Order: sequence, then C-alpha cells, then structure tokens
Amino acid sequence: MTDTANIKKNQDSTREWLTAKVDKNIEQKIKEDIEGLRNVLRFHEQRYYVQNNPLISDFEYDSLYKLLEKYENEHPSVITKDSPTQRVGAGLIKDFPKRQHLVPMLSLENSYNADDLYDWDRKVRELSGLNEIEYCAEPKFDGASISLMYENDILEQGTTRGDGETGDDITPNIRQIKSVPLSAEFSKYGIQQIEIRGEVLLNKNNFKKYNDKLMEEGLPPLANPRNAAAGSLRIKDTKVVSSRNLEAFLYHVSYINTATNKGMEPVPATHSGMLEMLWQLGFRSPKNEMKIIKGIEGVIQYIHEFEKQRDGLPYEIDGMVIKVNSLELQDRLGMTSHHPRWAIAYKFKARQATSKLLAVEFQVGRTGAVTPVAKIEPALVGGVTVSSISIHNEEYIKEKDLKLNDTILIERSGDVIPQIVKSMPELRNGTETSIHFPKRCPVCHDELYKPEEEAVWRCININCEAQVVERMIHFVSKDAMDIRSFGEANVRKFYALGFIKDIPSIYKLDFDKLKTLEGFGSKSIENLILAIEASKSQPLHRLIYGLGIRYVGETTAKALAQSVQNIFEFINFTEEQLMQLEDVGVKVAKSIFEFFQNKDNVEMLKRLEEIGLSMQAPLLAAGQTGNLQGQSFLFTGTLVKLKRSEAEEKVEIQGGKILGSVSSKLNYLVVGSDAGSKLEKAKKIATIKIITEEEFLKMLPT
Repeated sequence: MTDTANIKKNQDSTREWLTAKVDKNIEQKIKEDIEGLRNVLRFHEQRYYVQNNPLISDFEYDSLYKLLEKYENEHPSVITKDSPTQRVGAGLIKDFPKRQHLVPMLSLENSYNADDLYDWDRKVRELSGLNEIEYCAEPKFDGASISLMYENDILEQGTTRGDGETGDDITPNIRQIKSVPLSAEFSKYGIQQIEIRGEVLLNKNNFKKYNDKLMEEGLPPLANPRNAAAGSLRIKDTKVVSSRNLEAFLYHVSYINTATNKGMEPVPATHSGMLEMLWQLGFRSPKNEMKIIKGIEGVIQYIHEFEKQRDGLPYEIDGMVIKVNSLELQDRLGMTSHHPRWAIAYKFKARQATSKLLAVEFQVGRTGAVTPVAKIEPALVGGVTVSSISIHNEEYIKEKDLKLNDTILIERSGDVIPQIVKSMPELRNGTETSIHFPKRCPVCHDELYKPEEEAVWRCININCEAQVVERMIHFVSKDAMDIRSFGEANVRKFYALGFIKDIPSIYKLDFDKLKTLEGFGSKSIENLILAIEASKSQPLHRLIYGLGIRYVGETTAKALAQSVQNIFEFINFTEEQLMQLEDVGVKVAKSIFEFFQNKDNVEMLKRLEEIGLSMQAPLLAAGQTGNLQGQSFLFTGTLVKLKRSEAEEKVEIQGGKILGSVSSKLNYLVVGSDAGSKLEKAKKIATIKIITEEEFLKMLPT
C-alpha cells in the first residue's frame, strides 16, 4: 500500500472512530474491531513521535486512547502485549546521542472531567486502604519534557523524554537555561545521585518578543511557545539556544541514591517536601503554584479556580496534575507499564482542532503591509470559535504549503492569537487550489512593493485609505493616546461618514453632527469630548508610539522620549546619532530618520501642536535627574491605589527603570496582595529591597 493510500485509510478510520463515540452501539463496534482501533492509534503514534507530523489534535488522540483503555480495563482478556495502552510510546528521530533514564519517564493517565477524578480517587483509596488521601495539585506545564541527572552535586546529564526508556542527550543546551543550576548542594542530604524531571518553557512574553523579531526580519513566526521550546532544545548551536531565554520548571524527583544520611538533613518524605527541597537548592519548582489538599473534592475545586487564572499566567499550561503526596504511598501504589497509579493529569479544554481553509482575504495595515487572513470553517478551540487566522505573509504560505480547501491543524494558546500549525497535504483530494498573492493593493490598487531583505509586500501610497484608517485606529488605542470611547469601530464609522480624514481631524470632530447618530447621546458625547481633551496631555512616549513609526514599539518610544526635550529635535538627528540611543538598531534608526525627514509628517506634528498636544518630554528633561534616577523596580501582586501600568509610568517619569524579572540588577520589588514566586525569589537576593505600595508612593515627589 502506498503512503498516500495508507494515510487516507487510517484517516478515514480515525473519523469513523471519532464519530462512533456518540453511538450507543460503540461497545459492539469495539468488540468487533478492537484491533482496528489499536491500528489507528499506532498510526497516529508514528506520525506524532517519529515523524513529528500529527494529523489529529492531542484531544482527538486522547479521546481514542481512552476509548481503547476503557474497553480493555473492562475486558482484560482482550489486552495484547503490543496494544498502545501497554507501552509508553515510540522513539524520536536520532539526531543526538541516546541516554537511558535511571527510571522510565512514563506518561500520565489523562482525565477531562470530575467523574474521571472521582473514579481515580476511588481506585487510589481502595489500593491504599485509606479513607482519605492527601494530594498535591500543580500546573501541567505545556512545554518540552526533560530529565536531569546530578552526581556529587554537579549537573552531569540532561535528556529529552524520548521513548520513556531512553532520551536524547541535550546536556549542552540544558546548560544554556539559566533557571537550571549547574550545581546544587544535594550532598547536605547525603544524596550522591539524583534524577529530576521537569519541563522546558518559553514564557508568553519572551515568545512574543521572539516572534516580533522574526517578523521584523521578514521570517514567519512560530506557532506556539511549546513548539518553540521543543525546537530550541534540538538546536545544535548553543549560542542560539541561549538567545531564546528558555526557562525550566522542575517538578518531580524520580530517583535518589544516598550513601549515608547520618548527621545530614533528612530527605523529604513527601512530594511537596521534594518541591520545597528543590526550591531551596535553587531550582524553579512549582512549590508556589502547588497546593496540598486532603480529599478529591478540594482538588476539583482548586482545579476550577486555577483554570480561571490560566490566561493570566506568564507561561502556558494545559491542565493540572494531581499526585499522591506521600512518597511511601506512591511506592506502594506503583505503576502500570504506561503510567503511575499515584498521579493523574486533568486536561483543560482542548486548544487544537482541525478545520478547512476556505478563502484568503488580503488586508492592508497602517504601515502599508499587506497581510493575508485565512477564512476557515468555524472551529471551537479553547472555548472560542475561530473563523479567521492571520497567515502573515507570502513566505509563510509557502512554508506551510497552504492551499485553498486544505485540511489544516489550528491552535489557540491562552492570549496568543490563533495560528495554523500546519497543512495536511496527505488529505488532499484534488479540489485544492493555490493561493495567489496580489500584485496590486487590494484597497487603492497601486502596485505593491517588497524590499529584497523582507518577506512582506507593501503598498507605499501614503494616501491609501486603509493605511489612513489603520493609523488613526492605532493613534487612539489604549497603549498609544488612550482616547477612550474612540475605538476601532468609531474610527471606521466616522471616516466612512467623512467626519474625520486624518489624525489631526480627530481633534476637530464636529460633535453636533454626532448627535444625529444613533447611540450617541449627550453622555456619550461628553465622555468622548473629555477623552479627546485629556489625550492632549499624554506623555511624549505615548505620542511617539501613537505615530505608528515602523519598528518603534512602546519600549523604544520610551527610550526616544527620554533622549530629547521636544519631539521636533528628532528632525536634526542623523541615523548614526539615533543608533546611539537605547533599543535603536540599524533598521529602527533608518525608519525613525525617514519619518522625521518626511515633510508631511512634520507638518502633521505642527498641526497637532497648534491644536494643543504636548510635544515636550516628561517631567524629566534630558540631562536632569529625578527621585528614582538610576534605580530599578519590579511590581508583583495586586496594587490598591495604582494600576500597575500607572505605577511603572511614575517610575519612568522619575528616571527609574522597570525590569522584567527578579535578578541581582533589581533594586526594589514593590509587593501588592497575592504576590507570587517573584517575592520568594527576591527574598533570596540580599541586595533587593522589598517594599509595599505605600512605601513606594512615599518615594515619589508630592
């Protein structure tokens, strides 16, 4: 059978099984064709573990796996040695030396509802002979699994999970992860050798920064933080790995060899104690996210509470892991060939799905960039119905090999925008057609232009209607001039009605005309007037960001605002002088220089100044100092009197600097209520001053 025929046969079978789940006769279907279900799972294991090219989502695979597992548990006589339920998984592609784990890295049993957890708890209680179990509930990190082995306090080996028995030796890359200690004082517990399990992650902020950098360079962005982390571990250039800013959570001790514990600190007897030990030794363990709970009822309640925080976390999680806390009881419960009996994973709503690519629309942004947007069959992903997905640029379409009518795998992770993970050429039936990128602007019909060093086609007609509208939308946005009540919908409506035509016209809006529109009562108009007037006093960095200068984000805008006393000084800056400023490289300097050499742009700024907008630098002019000059700050927890963005702005106005994480470079950690791991980490660095919001406010000028 050809590869294409085999793929089609198995994919057809997959759909039959997924559809059959809701059939009342599913029991009979499994009985008659249980080997067929096993073969479908084997096929998808091969696609996932060996080829790294899955054809179904994780949720769909788990659904089929649990179907087989349930039937085999009910009918043990039908279990075969080669059933997918009787082994961990298949091997990875051999790019790195193989190393055997001291203890197999088994999968976890998965659950998707409270009934599964109640059933698992019942089995644990029955096996243990106890009426109530003490559990640990902790996040299920969505990254790349690793195993670390320390001997005589030194990191000797880091490996991937691999097939569960052996993994790829990636020790040089593990050493690039700053949250992984190169040595740790295990010897004070009498530990000579220890194996620790964990997850390598790329946090959401670093993932966004990395994707922004890729797109600036005209390269397609990565689909999700998990893929970015896994791919980073397999890069052979350690300098590149180091630049990715990977992090690692270590969440399980799988093996310990002690020579003697006499006169030493006692080795913890609980899982939570092990997490505390790792934390104290300098590892990033989830001890702050973990909760010790007696009884499954409390576990379920905590899971629901934690799921609500999911999108607000700095890293991706796809569920919770529940573990028996007692290590002695873990040993008594043991494990199957597939998973430990003392742990289970509760998976949150699926965030992957398959869909069809129906059409592609081409949209023009404020910088003239033409962005293709995929219109797909609506798919429910992570509780949200997705019907449109940006596909970035022409190169992205080619790289993903996208065609109209393709079956595609899509993913939505937290607050990360939906992405097409890949197309599935194996499922094409001849109805697919190529996607043709336009040669002319879809709005003004001028010819498009693409610099050699970029992947993005652009409309360079500055009067193109789409660019004019998008620039105004950006200008009034929350992070720019923050003109509340003047959002995207109103910009488009007012432009279509001829009420506004460019940025300065926003400040000359005829409010009498607004009274004729439905939905614009006296209160709405009054709020809009106040918001427009208030924006005239916004600090200079917001104005610079609001101008929409290519490559100038919020951070660069702040650096620019601190380098001048008046925005018009930039007219006299050379590209070389601009490159001396913080956060300004070659491309950014060129873009800023070209903006301020454009007479139309300068004229627009003069019109805004005449209208009353502030063109001056913040309270601190160049060369002056403020109360917080040279001091670095970081905020954690919930503030009472200030929003975090307001507090950070006050620091910057007074010459201080905001850091992104706790390190020895940090001077002050300002702590609000419900402070998390940043506080614990700061306590370990003696030079950091930990202060309250009230103490911070006293540092500011009155």
